[in-house]
Amino acid sequence: MGLWPDSMLQAAMSHDGALQQDGRNRLAVSVVVPAKNESGNVAPLVAEIAGALQDRAFEVVYVNDGSSDATEQELRALMQNRSWLRQIRHEQSCGQSAAIRTGVAMARAELVVTIDGDGQNDPAFIPALIAAFEAGSPHIGLVAGQRVGRKATAFKKLQSRIANAVRSVVLKDGTRDTGCGLKAFRRDVFLSLPYFDGLHRFLPALVRREGLQIGYIEVVDRPRLNGTSNYGFWDRLWIGMVDLIGVWWLIRRKKRVPQSVEVTLAR
Repeated sequence: MGLWPDSMLQAAMSHDGALQQDGRNRLAVSVVVPAKNESGNVAPLVAEIAGALQDRAFEVVYVNDGSSDATEQELRALMQNRSWLRQIRHEQSCGQSAAIRTGVAMARAELVVTIDGDGQNDPAFIPALIAAFEAGSPHIGLVAGQRVGRKATAFKKLQSRIANAVRSVVLKDGTRDTGCGLKAFRRDVFLSLPYFDGLHRFLPALVRREGLQIGYIEVVDRPRLNGTSNYGFWDRLWIGMVDLIGVWWLIRRKKRVPQSVEVTLAR
């Protein structure tokens, strides 16, 4: 749990193309893409993200979560002529939540959008996420995509229905689908949340815990172009149930934050 070390955040700011203090190069949005063994999906997704954000100052931060295929090589090739594309590599796979947190910690913009690396999330919905976030600011803490027309096997759909139903009853987070990778949030809000493996599945409940509002937009799910899912039955259901108990405890233990002012003598 806790924030990443200041040295890592400073390194992120000083890396290739770091922001200047006068703000001239300040980015509007950082798109964080967790990816593990997504060879063949990288180039199409990078092109779609760039097309969706062509009117904004943006960067794309791929977090290569210990891939053993050609994901790193494909990203290296694309980075040759795309200064806005970055790759952060985990030497060993640490999971999706860790990959997202690495990407958010290394992001240079205050507004972060996440999107899955398998291409099932359509980048065309990113501008709608950003617009919904900006319309609700400063009271909104998260805008989450809600998938319609899911392109998944019947078994995976059943897993999601069970997990979402149980989560909704226990946490009362008002969210139909927490599994969609398309989300927009403030970087500082995300980094202030208690960190644990599986965090990305419980963002609505944890953001509500901070007293912030949640926005939703419906997004169309797509079939995966290449490869297979990196997450199986145990990742999606039973481990999620254990995490659910922990998040319920965190919400129950949340205390009111004191509003304090210093009292001074009138002169």
